[in-house]
Amino acid sequence: MPVSATFTEVEARDVRFPTSRFLDGSDAMNPVPDYSAAYVSVRTSDGDEGHSLVFTIGKGNDVQVAAIRAYASLVVGLPVDDVLADLGAFSRRLSGDSQLRWLGPDKGVVSMAAGALVNAAWDLRARRENLPLWQLLARLSPEEIVGLVDFRYLRDALTEDEALEIVRKEGRSDREAQLISTGYPAYTTTPGWLGYDDEKLARLSKEAVADGFGMIKLKVGGDREADLRRLRIAREAVGPDLPIAVDANQVWGVGEAIEWMADLAPYRPYWIEEPTFPDDVLGHARIREAVHPIRVATGEHGANPVLFKQLLQANAIDVVQIDATRVGGINDNVAILLLAAKFGVPVCPHAGGVGLCEMVQHLAMFDFVAVSGTHDDRMIEYVDHLHEHFVDPVEIRGGRYVAPTTPGAGARMHATSLTEFSYPDGPAWT
Repeated sequence: MPVSATFTEVEARDVRFPTSRFLDGSDAMNPVPDYSAAYVSVRTSDGDEGHSLVFTIGKGNDVQVAAIRAYASLVVGLPVDDVLADLGAFSRRLSGDSQLRWLGPDKGVVSMAAGALVNAAWDLRARRENLPLWQLLARLSPEEIVGLVDFRYLRDALTEDEALEIVRKEGRSDREAQLISTGYPAYTTTPGWLGYDDEKLARLSKEAVADGFGMIKLKVGGDREADLRRLRIAREAVGPDLPIAVDANQVWGVGEAIEWMADLAPYRPYWIEEPTFPDDVLGHARIREAVHPIRVATGEHGANPVLFKQLLQANAIDVVQIDATRVGGINDNVAILLLAAKFGVPVCPHAGGVGLCEMVQHLAMFDFVAVSGTHDDRMIEYVDHLHEHFVDPVEIRGGRYVAPTTPGAGARMHATSLTEFSYPDGPAWT
């Protein structure tokens, strides 16, 4: 009998891009970020590979790499076919390791490390099945989709039977064809980094309109008068009707968020993103009540499905924002998408970081085809940074994401980029 392939190696690399030199990605909490990736490759005895990454902003990337390496002994030696046939069980194996779980549980660098390996396994499976990840996920049976989720802490809000009912809706093939034909709506944060001067803000805002984006987003929270000036400039640049979202990146307390947004309200912000500490469910609920009709959006730093469950149960947010690398991998994000569908709250994924556009588009497209069945009031964030380093870079056409057709999950980087930007010894840093 032929010998089954096994996982033989987990490689984690520290890759950093010096975006702080031009203040790309700058906001009130993170003024000088260096977009970085703890980059993961899993390899098998038959020569296959799967790739993923965890996004960070510089310092601490080495800690994230170390956490990924700590999981290697739980992966190396496992039969590849068994793992790929039940990625729900694989996810639970990693997140349930008692010694590593102690450092979370289900949050922080250890959970993100487990998620990186889960995502790399999904990338491997998608490549083996010759499908882009969104299409692989969307073609799973309802039972297979629900089997990906750990419902242990979620059943008070979403049961397995309710989840099955959500994903049994008709019309998947029609929505898949629609997605391939028309793409998925996008908005852009490219004009709005806090470190950009007024001229650059105005120029990039006008370019966003010309490129067809349905919304722009501005970072706020550094200085109130500067925020008012920048919102005025952006509004003049994009006209009276294009939505402008604002993002405080957790810089405010609850009372401060309410007061600051009252001052910004005349410019009709579409939403306020991350107005306060990401785990403060009751704080978000209070802000939402106070700033209505401005929407409240959060989730970029949401560590696990339980937090999203509580935000939804408390009517604390109007927009769910998932992130491709903050939670414990694709399986956790499937759980969050199901929760959002149960509560009828739109999902607008976060993608402000290296590789996040490439990765999270697959989750939003899966949601459209197999979970929510709609992209009304939904958009994927887009930032125009660092896509050239990816083998399968994201494609934007007319302000919409073009559905990927290349097999995989989107995170594979060029070998030359991995070498050039390896930290601290790559040529970009030496």
